Order: sequence, then C-alpha cells, then structure tokens
Amino acid sequence: MYAYRFPAVRRKRTAPTREEPAMSGTAQDATITDTALHADRILILDFGSQVTQLIARRVRESGVYCEIWPFTADEERIRAFAPRGIILSGGPASVHDEGAPVIPEVVFALNIPVLGICYGEQAMCNQLGGKVEGSDHREFGRAFVDITEDCALFRGVWARGSREQVWMSHGDRVTQLPPGFRAVATSEGAPFAIIADEGRRLYGVQFHPEVVHTPHGAALLRNFTHNVAGCTGTWTMARFRDVEIEKIRKQVGDKRVICGLSGGVDSSVAAVLIHEAIGDQLTCIFVDHGMLRAGEAEEVVKTFRGQFNIKLIHRDASDLFLSALEGVTDPEVKRKTIGRLFIEVFEEEAAKIGGAEFLAQGTLYPDVIESVSFTGGPSVTIKSHHNVGGLPERMNMQLVEPLRELFKDEVRDLGRELEIPESIVGRHPFPGPGLAIRIPSDSITREKLDLLRKADAIYLEEIRNAGLYDAIWQAFAVLLPVRTVGVMGDGRTYDQAVALRAVTSTDGMTAEVFPFDMGFLNRVASRIVNEVRGINRVTYDITSKPPGTIEWE
Repeated sequence: MYAYRFPAVRRKRTAPTREEPAMSGTAQDATITDTALHADRILILDFGSQVTQLIARRVRESGVYCEIWPFTADEERIRAFAPRGIILSGGPASVHDEGAPVIPEVVFALNIPVLGICYGEQAMCNQLGGKVEGSDHREFGRAFVDITEDCALFRGVWARGSREQVWMSHGDRVTQLPPGFRAVATSEGAPFAIIADEGRRLYGVQFHPEVVHTPHGAALLRNFTHNVAGCTGTWTMARFRDVEIEKIRKQVGDKRVICGLSGGVDSSVAAVLIHEAIGDQLTCIFVDHGMLRAGEAEEVVKTFRGQFNIKLIHRDASDLFLSALEGVTDPEVKRKTIGRLFIEVFEEEAAKIGGAEFLAQGTLYPDVIESVSFTGGPSVTIKSHHNVGGLPERMNMQLVEPLRELFKDEVRDLGRELEIPESIVGRHPFPGPGLAIRIPSDSITREKLDLLRKADAIYLEEIRNAGLYDAIWQAFAVLLPVRTVGVMGDGRTYDQAVALRAVTSTDGMTAEVFPFDMGFLNRVASRIVNEVRGINRVTYDITSKPPGTIEWE
C-alpha cells in the first residue's frame, strides 16, 4: 500500500547548543523585531481584507521585511517600529459606516511613503480632505485602468497611454481628491483609480495589486518599496529564520515547550525550527487519530526520533477518535470533535511530561484568515481549523506559532533553509482532521477509511509515476456518500463512488483545477475500480476556488 516515504536515516541530528542561556521574555517581546536585522522594513496596517497577507507575501518576495498590524496599533508602537513606508490594506467597510476604521494620525505625521489599497485609498482621501461616495457602477473582478500620467509607481512597468488589467473589488469610489493629489489612472467605474501626491509620497490604488489577477501588481508594490520607500531588498528566508529563532528564545527563555507533530510540512518545519532555537527544551507529541494514510504514523516516529533527534511521544488514540466520530456527519462537528479530542489527548500526554509552559503549533496564515479576521472585524468564517483558537484555559500554556505569518510555499522555503529533506517540505498539504473530512456527509468507519486510503494511494502513485506531483498544489481522493450501480464481469455491483481532486495554486487562497489528460484519468479510474473492492465509480472534480474550497469539507 502506497504511502509518502521519508528519506532513510543517514545521520542523527544533534540538539543545538547555546553558549549563553536564553533571555527570558514574553510573547509581546517576541513581536519586536531586531532593528539591526531589519533596517529596511514596511508596516502593513490591516483594515480587515481577507487578502491582506498577500500584500506581505509580495513585499517579502521582493526582499523587504514587513509586518502586518491591526489599524488600531498605537502611535508609540508604530514609531518604535520605524518603517520605511506604510501600506494600508483593503477592507469590507465603507468610510461612511458608523465606527468605520480610520488611519492613525501618526501614519501621516511620520512623513514617510504611504500606499493605500482599495479601502486604504478611500480612507486616506476621506481623512485628508477628499470625498468618497457610493457608486452606481461597482467593480468586482477583472477590470482595466487607463494610465493617464507618469508616476513613480509605474516606473519600468506601465507607460502613459497604456491600458492595464487589474483586479477590482469595491462599491465606494473617490469622487474628489484631497489637496495635493492628482489622478494618474482611471477606470470605467473609478475616475481616480490611481492617485498620487508625489511631493508627500502618498499614493492610492482602487484595485488590489497584491492578487495574482493583477498581472503587474507585484512590480507596482516593488516600485513602492524600493523606488519610493528606498528599501534595499536584502531580507531573505535566512533572515527570517534568524529572527524567528531569536523570537522563540526570547519568548520561551529557559522554559519547556511541547509541540503537536503530525509529520506534515507545517508541523515538521515548526518543530525543526523550534528545535534549532531551544534544543532539548522541546518535546513533540504525535497524536495518531487513526485517520492518516497508510504507514504514515510509523514514518513520523522513525523520521523525527531518528533523523532529527527530537524527543517524541507517540500516542495511538485511533480507537478513541473513531468511537467519538461514530454517526457524525456534519463537517463542523467532525472538525470540532477532532479538535476537542486532540486537545484532551494532548493535555493528558503533556501532564505526563510535566513542567511545559508553552505549546508550539504549525499554524499558517490561511488557517487564521479562514477562521477569523486578522483585525477581529467582519470577515466571514469559512470553516474552523482545529489548530486555531488557542487552548483550554486549564492548560495554562502560551502558544508558540513561528509560522503564523507564512503561506505554505514560504514554509517550504523555510524548511529548505533548515535543510529538511525535500520529500517532507515538498509534500502536498494534508488537513489536520485527516481523512475524516474526505468522507463528506457521512460517518467515519474503519472500513470507509480503508477504502479511501487505497484509492488515494493509487491516485498519488499514478501522479508520481507521471512526474506531475510537483506541478500540483494538492491532490487527493474523496469517498462520496453515495452508492452507484455498476457491472463487473457478469455481475451487478452496488458500491461506492470516489471523486478525485487536483488543483494548482501559489498560496492556497485561490486554486485552479489541474488539467489532466483523459488517458491519465482513465488509467487511474481503471486501477481504482479494479483494485479497490467496494468502489465502482470514479469522478473528477473540476471546481476552482472560489467558488469551491480545495477540500470538500
């Protein structure tokens, strides 16, 4: 039976040592970045957009360190951060709403470059003496802007007189500019689609340059950070690693940390990074809920005890989880049941260890953004994640989440920086609740899990054989809650159906269907139907994200 294979053990990884004891500190201390490492840095103020983190991603891709803070950040903290420039994110509010988010006055008092995106542009205009009104011509999705003037944002990217594709998402629009501003681009629904006050180095764009649907958006952001704000672009993932190690040491001090390890990319990178920082102060707990793929539990134990020399406790709790999930069909109940039991089992094992004050998790930003708005604002909850939302108060532990600001591909880059084998960092994402959410609208049983494991293994094996694994963001099989009539040999069958899913993506926020040729799909379907007794029909899911999510539940 197919399972992901980790590399053979070649050498034991020894625990890192430190010449001096770690400095003690709090989680708040750990958010303060070492100014020597990040003299060039950009501050992003979040007004509630669900794609704010994409701004940070684009900025970091250009080699500039940045952090995202809520728009409510106080003046003292902003001044202490000493950013080279500030980017104001989009958001769901209207500047005319009661209690609408406002830009802190210090943003303009610092006399540094400011770029407002969508709501950020509107709030800037509203606060500096312009006017913003609701529009009868709203723009959502692909649009085009006409470049009417030269501007520092356009240097080497757009030219006066050109028409450029962008991604709009707004109802309100600027109708009167503040003193000192001029329009440098227009669109059908926004006469001030891009505005500039180059004397004060203030800019606003009505569209979203951070999303991939604005083809030259990353270049525009780079012009802001490098040409306008004067950043040098020397920040790398090696720098991130160094900073995070220091943050972990300052936060943890000489205390002990326990980490929930699954063997996936996220928890693996988090565990190795934390181990680099504090060595044997870290103990990993692997809770096996019985919904992993074949052979994975054994591989987790072998890899992290053997290759990485990390202290690991393995708890097989499959009977407990499967018993609790008996008869449960609602996806949120599944997730919450698994999350609750995970914490309970984890708590039991943590109590046996004793003395740990911190819990480490491999939480990523997509987990956070789909569970709750960064600002605590009105973003819609899409689905809950069992590793987001903190711990029961009775555990009296603080969270260590060094990957919380990263997307999946950035975590992979960090893993490579940590010299974690490609067979681990290159793995497709796998959900925390495991195969439970790949058996939609149905209760979980060992029989169904075995059917799904076999079908999934065949599918992934064929993808690897075809050399397509690295071209796909995520691929998996889903056991459908339906039975269908089939014919095998001379007999009638009435068995279950399976759906195959494969998507391409850069960050998991949006995804497109992978275009398999029919020969490949026919080959996979034939193998599954012939080799997995109990499945007689195979379908292929061609839904993009949005409107669908990548997982079915």
